[in-house]
Order: sequence, then C-alpha cells, then structure tokens
Amino acid sequence: MKAFVVTHYGPDGLKAAEVPAPTVSPRDVLVEVRAASINPLDKMVRNGEFKQLIKYKRPFALGHDVAGAVTHVGADVTEFKVGDEVYSRPRDLRIGTFAEQIAIDASDVALKPTSLSFEEAAAVPLVALAGWQALVDLADVRPGQKVLVHAGAGGLGSTVIQVAKHLGAYVATTASTKDVDKVRALGADEVVDYTSTDFADVLAGYDVVLDSLGLASLEKSLTVLKPGGLAISVVGPPDPHFATQLGRPVLKPVMAVMSRKIRSRARKLDVRYSFLFMKASGAQLKTLAALYDTGTLRPVLDRTFPFAATIDAMAYVEQGKANGKIVITR
Repeated sequence: MKAFVVTHYGPDGLKAAEVPAPTVSPRDVLVEVRAASINPLDKMVRNGEFKQLIKYKRPFALGHDVAGAVTHVGADVTEFKVGDEVYSRPRDLRIGTFAEQIAIDASDVALKPTSLSFEEAAAVPLVALAGWQALVDLADVRPGQKVLVHAGAGGLGSTVIQVAKHLGAYVATTASTKDVDKVRALGADEVVDYTSTDFADVLAGYDVVLDSLGLASLEKSLTVLKPGGLAISVVGPPDPHFATQLGRPVLKPVMAVMSRKIRSRARKLDVRYSFLFMKASGAQLKTLAALYDTGTLRPVLDRTFPFAATIDAMAYVEQGKANGKIVITR
C-alpha cells in the first residue's frame, strides 16, 4: 500500500513509499483511511525530537490522526464491525495514519461523530484529547476558574478554548489582530493581541495556562498564575511524570534535570508546572464525539490537501501560517 514514511530523522526525512499492508492482531481494527490531519507532533517525530524516548523502527509511517471506515476486525474485538465509520489517535509506536490503511488497537478507536465529515473528524482526535486531558484530567478545571490558552487561532488552541468554555471557565487567549474576531467566536472572553500587547502586562490571577509556544512563553506564563495555579506545556520540557507515562521510570532523573529550571521557577512563584504528552483513548473520544454532535465543540480547519501532496501539507504546517487544522484526504 502507499504511505508516507520516515526513512531518516530530519526535515527531509519523510518520503512516499510502498509498504506492506498492516497486520491485524486480535484486538485491532483495520481502518481504511479517508482523511488524516497534521499536527506539530508529526514534525517533532519526523525530526527525531523524541527518538531517545519513543523508539520507532525506521522506516515507519507518520501520522497521528485518522478518520475512516473499518474494513476488518480482530478476533477479540466486539465493539466495532466492518463498515463502522470511526476516528482515532493511535497510540505511540503504532502511529501511521499517512497511509491507505492502518491497524489500530480497538481501545484507541471511537465511532466518528455523525455530524462531522471524514475531513472534519480527522482534524479532531489529537487536539481534542490534548485539550480534555489538560483541562479535565490534569487541571480539573471548575466553573468560574480562569484559563489562559495561548495561540487560540491554531489547531490546538481553538479546540482548548471550546473545551474550557464547556467546563464553565473564563477564557483568555492570545492571537494576532486578524484572528481576534475568530477566537471570540470560539468563546474567548478576553483576547490579547500579541502584535501590540504583552499578555503578562495585562493578565493576572489565572488558575491554568496551556502553553504550546515554547520555553519563553512558558516562563512568562508562570507570572500570570495565581498562587497554586498550574502551567501546562505540550512542547516541554518533559517532567519526571512523563517517564512514568512512557513506562520508563529509569528516565525520571534525566527528565528532572531537563525540567529543573522551569520547575524551580514555578516553585519560587508558588505555582505548579506539568508537561502534557497526550495519551490515546477511545473512551474519551466517545465522550468528545457526543460534544461535537451536540454542537458544543466544532472542528476548525484551515485547508485540505490530497493524499499525494502530504509532504506539501507538512511544509505548509511548518510555515506557521495555518489557522486551524490541515487535513489530508483520500
């Protein structure tokens, strides 16, 4: 089958290739890919930023989001049947949605929201799971709390704003001048135009900050939290808990060193820091599907590319100009 695979780590490491059809284990469903979306995580994996932590055997197909139809179910699968329309963020070491087919553990799969097209559904899994796990599982956001979401017009930020509003939070976000109306329409209560204003000069007393921009933004974000507040980063540095999540506790000392500066800074300000690397979860995708079908959440797409233009789609994402998710269609 056709797929886009990482042959070597680096900016030019993604190539089109013919690869064997997936092997379907007893707890797997085989999914014919109708659409997949691109995330910053794809670039990070392609470039080898996690190669010491998540050991993929090259060449491997890239891609973390998928929507498609089930064409085969493993012997032990009872939740799905052939023909089901599903969506998923496959677990680490089993990614590969930039392909014609993918075998996915059934625990990572949910029925696609019926109100969404395959293209829309493919834009959802990773960012929706990240938003849910950050605000519900990690931060336990309650009604009336204040949440700051950076880069609110992006694929992740636009989803997190909506999840935070669903949870009853007061939401602030950062965005460029051209995107102010867009993020307000998503539910943001306060918008800081980063082209003219430093968010740290105008925001204070926040319970939670979700940062996806990097260390400079993260360090500044600590200062807008109230005592006991929580800063969550999806780009690092990884903290010792991440080693536990990976099942490699031996790496805890390494990750403690990597995140020592930011954790120390947080302690001095009487706030907290956590790194989030989202986990695959079909159960949570089922919960989120209901929110999309009621209109509580909606996907935000920038544009689509044909499957053959996957490398061009990756390049477009890396330009940093996308307002929403980039989707590959077959």
